[in-house]
Amino acid sequence: QNNGYFKHTWDYDFNGKALSDKRLIAKLRSEKGRWVDYVIEFARGIDNLVGYYSELSQANSPNREKYKNRIDYYFDIFLQDVKKVSTHEYVREIERYNQIIRENGEENINSFFIEVIRKNPEFESLYEKYKTERKIQKLDVVQFIMENSEFLNKEENIWMKSVIEVVHSTSMVFQPQIRSKIMNEGWASYWHERLFLADERIYGHEVEYARVNSGVTSMPRVGLNPYALGMRLFQYIEEMANKGRYTYSFQRIKNARERKDYNTHTGKGLEFIFSVRENFSDFLFINTFLDQEFVDRNQLFVVGKRLNKERMVWEYYVKSRKAEDYKQMVLDTLYHPPHIELNQSKSVNGSLYMVHEFEGKPLYRDFIPNTMMGIEFLWGKPVNLETTEIEEKVIQGKKETQLRRVLYTMENRKLTRKNL
Repeated sequence: QNNGYFKHTWDYDFNGKALSDKRLIAKLRSEKGRWVDYVIEFARGIDNLVGYYSELSQANSPNREKYKNRIDYYFDIFLQDVKKVSTHEYVREIERYNQIIRENGEENINSFFIEVIRKNPEFESLYEKYKTERKIQKLDVVQFIMENSEFLNKEENIWMKSVIEVVHSTSMVFQPQIRSKIMNEGWASYWHERLFLADERIYGHEVEYARVNSGVTSMPRVGLNPYALGMRLFQYIEEMANKGRYTYSFQRIKNARERKDYNTHTGKGLEFIFSVRENFSDFLFINTFLDQEFVDRNQLFVVGKRLNKERMVWEYYVKSRKAEDYKQMVLDTLYHPPHIELNQSKSVNGSLYMVHEFEGKPLYRDFIPNTMMGIEFLWGKPVNLETTEIEEKVIQGKKETQLRRVLYTMENRKLTRKNL
């Protein structure tokens, strides 16, 4: 309840909704039989393609949210594309807007649009049309299929949309959970240790407590323990903040001895970690605070694996002790769903055309056939997926990797692949 990435769930009665969903699924199973489970599995195959950040952005909107989209439309589209004003007029409007914000505050931003509408009576109707078109564009893959599938919108198949909505809404609740696993478990371990050791009732039971606690929070030599990493990182951040090391003055110091002895005794460590807990996800948490000093202090390293050809056994060895390498190893383990959008201009003859934006990691090819078969069932017509794959080729005796754009097509439960 104290992390901003969960904000869209704060008014959500998860227990009540889960109980209602359970009763709905049980009722449909009694009526439709195994088809309910087919729809559940097909929907779960794409439950990571939900518009989590789109919904989160609405939950985290400032007070002026009801005018925010209007402002975007006015400055980005209306003035530039519709009215095609000169640069001088555009800058003058920006200055007028900034002046109103300075003098009256964001809550009185409506006064800015009074003048806009007086000069441009057509603004409101154009903006309403823009909002309608923009709303359609914001649908994620699952929502788009639910709203636009002719198969699902047939009277005899409407019940399937209820099942898909259960999967979609449940996924939206758990999206922040999986994006803050290290922080959540590290935070719990941090307070577990801090509260237990300060409690006088622990006296005489330190050994039992240490045995249980070490089993959860010990740092493995190989692999990753999110409880241990998160807890130690919170402890490290608190210490650094207490010493005033998250300041510009400290960052400017280059002398190693001065950096080691630097301590301004701010006493703001606890306040600082509460702020981190409130505003960070795992990616920001690791990327911001995991530095070389933390790696050295905890004797962390990246492990490599190689084959000992003499003994014919696999050996593990210390591959790197650099913070950048260890950080990258941790970041590579974090949840990162594929970025897939719909291209309606290429969705011809009722087909569904999906485009995967390549971000350095290819899709897992073994999952593509079953996932696309499920989407074809829900869509009711052929489905296309454009993606990028990494191919290895031997050129002049050297291995080289190449990126190749390919198109998968699922039609009548048969998958085909071609290079683009």
